Amino acid sequence: MTRLSIVVLILALALAAATVASSRGALRSGPPSVPCSEIIDDTNWPYLGSRTSRYRPVLGAVSVPPAYSPQVVRLRDGAWPYWQKAGLVVRAGRGPVTVSVPPAWRTRAAITWGGNTGIVSSLRIVRCGSDPSRGNAYAGGFYLRSRSACLPLIFHARGQSTTVRFGLGRRCG
Repeated sequence: MTRLSIVVLILALALAAATVASSRGALRSGPPSVPCSEIIDDTNWPYLGSRTSRYRPVLGAVSVPPAYSPQVVRLRDGAWPYWQKAGLVVRAGRGPVTVSVPPAWRTRAAITWGGNTGIVSSLRIVRCGSDPSRGNAYAGGFYLRSRSACLPLIFHARGQSTTVRFGLGRRCG
């Protein structure tokens, strides 16, 4: 074997190893999943909340917090200094439901639902239960870098996507 063919062989092996490593990483990547064990309550579907806090059904699969939520709380420290608590309800037997912060917003806002998701830009709520007349509730909410925002979130369920806006500390125009 010539020196050139050894170099070409080493480069080919390195490229193959890098390709395998990146494809394995791609299989593991994606939003974290919120398992059924993190449901905090169940309710009738559609979940509409109360007169003062009206939830909105989205894609027939999820009920989302009201369009306007005035109470944003200042946290003591950390990368996300503002927090707005808001539950989410996913229709039983529907799912998965993916919730994402649009890329242009990921330095300004983050989300969390479920007990062990952490502060993320996207998450996936798995299908739980089978009775479509019931909804599964998850604790969570929104993290912000500023005191208020008109935050768009992308919801994906059953092959459909839509963007829903949340007025956090201010109304959306």
